[in-house]
Amino acid sequence: MGDLTDAQWERLEPLLPVSNGRCGRWRDHRQVVNGVLYRIRTGVHWRDLPERYGPWKTVHERHRRWSADGTWERLLRRIQAEADAAGEIDWDVSVDSTSVRAHHHAAGARHAPPPAIKGGSAGGQSRSGLGGTGRPAGGGGEGGEALGRSRGGFTTKIHLSADGRCRVLSLVITPGQCADCTQFEAVINRICVPRLACGRPRTKPDSVSADKGYSNRRTRRYLRRRGIRHVIPEKADQAANRVRRGSSGGRPPGFDKDRYKKRNTVERAINKLKTFRAVATRFDKRGYVYLGTVTAAALVIWLRS
Repeated sequence: MGDLTDAQWERLEPLLPVSNGRCGRWRDHRQVVNGVLYRIRTGVHWRDLPERYGPWKTVHERHRRWSADGTWERLLRRIQAEADAAGEIDWDVSVDSTSVRAHHHAAGARHAPPPAIKGGSAGGQSRSGLGGTGRPAGGGGEGGEALGRSRGGFTTKIHLSADGRCRVLSLVITPGQCADCTQFEAVINRICVPRLACGRPRTKPDSVSADKGYSNRRTRRYLRRRGIRHVIPEKADQAANRVRRGSSGGRPPGFDKDRYKKRNTVERAINKLKTFRAVATRFDKRGYVYLGTVTAAALVIWLRS
């Protein structure tokens, strides 16, 4: 059926927020979370959720709120922290992006910002784009909701980094026409795996690999400044320009063919994400809700691994 197994639920249950008792009792977390995951996996309309998951409005509202206040992201970080503590993360990271066709239902979000999230979930981190107002980012038309026009049509682009075991480490969504290289620093900066004991979160991978779309001086300069080894092939025109300039063109960047062969891990991570139909096709109007959808799918992949 695709619902969480008992073993997966035992890992997730202690991390979920608890009711503060002031707003009534929450519906059973396991039933609602399974309802959210069913919708993400199948892409059905919220109204068509099977009755075994309870009222569809409850499931939809829980997903919307947890997407807005960062609960899905916090859960993903905690599961990553457990894996890192057990030495199960391969820190040879790869970066890439993928375009997702937006269904026509994804259009038409109000231009006004989404309503503020009152209270929020315990321990959740706000995704406010308005200076800490408790209000999710969005409301700026198609661009503000990460919707754009590319050669693929009406699209959203997912930029991500993946570890050496094909699991997502960080996510950024943009309109479909956004160039990959412009989001490279944002993707790397969002890598933040907490320590279960004490200490600062780990934010620096052992190495980074990416394709020619990320080959530019700014990217290489950023990686050198942070002391991160990288494998990014040089574009043919860049190599020709460097040779033409002679000694002033500088040395060619180092390139490790064996390390570059591992870059397929991020492509396999994308394939895993796109087995979830609500990820492969965007139905969510709000950008922060779609980011929550992708984050929840990544969380399931980590739980299954």
